[in-house]
Amino acid sequence: MVGPAAVILCAATVSPGVVAWGVGAAVVAGGIGIALLDPPLRAEDEADAGTAGRPPRREWLGVGMLAVLTMAFGTTTLLSGVDLAVVAMLEEAGQVSWAAVVVVVLGVTSVAGGLIYGAVSWSLPTWLLLGLLGLVTIPARLARDWPWLCVAVVGTGFLAAPTLSAVTDAVSRLAPAGVRGEATGLQSSAQNAGFALGSPVVGVAIDVSVPAGGFAAAGLAGLAAALTGCLLSRCCPTPRPPSSSRRESARGEDATHVQ
Repeated sequence: MVGPAAVILCAATVSPGVVAWGVGAAVVAGGIGIALLDPPLRAEDEADAGTAGRPPRREWLGVGMLAVLTMAFGTTTLLSGVDLAVVAMLEEAGQVSWAAVVVVVLGVTSVAGGLIYGAVSWSLPTWLLLGLLGLVTIPARLARDWPWLCVAVVGTGFLAAPTLSAVTDAVSRLAPAGVRGEATGLQSSAQNAGFALGSPVVGVAIDVSVPAGGFAAAGLAGLAAALTGCLLSRCCPTPRPPSSSRRESARGEDATHVQ
């Protein structure tokens, strides 16, 4: 969330070449840090799941997982397109120097949305979050200068982190512990593909219409992915982890059967 604003600010004050090297160094440092920390991919009650062997892909890489990967792709396609649309709209208005401020608003509201969503005890379906993200993105095309654009992107920022979090949660629920690393890699690939294709797709929409059309294209891409994910999810609902009360009930039933 901090990256885009920091890159724009540094590129304007230092040089794009230095920023490119800095970003590359940050990626390497982050990879080394994760390797050293070696965070677990399984919960404590799943510690022995890997000893049972890797389940066949056909058992977990089904319609439900494809739905989540589609929504992962759609989310980053939308977010990548929004970044381009912000720059294009402000360039048309002669206010491109304010792009960093708009991106900062996006980042701050996204962090706030992620913290609030993580604090609540309930969750929303991934397709619903992505659909709402697409809906609140489209009206940003009505903004005409940077102050109004800051207001218009608040909804997009607020729903960005919760949607990405919901995608990750859905992948974790659908993937057995023994293949969670592979599933997470597929999720990362889908999201990277969305980042790579979002800007060209929205760029074409901007070229054939107006800069404000970039927000409409990004929002519609998110809505299309949400609709696809919803239809596929109906065929294979995402499993939810049992609540503590259900676990206690299951334990009681197991004890009864043993007796």
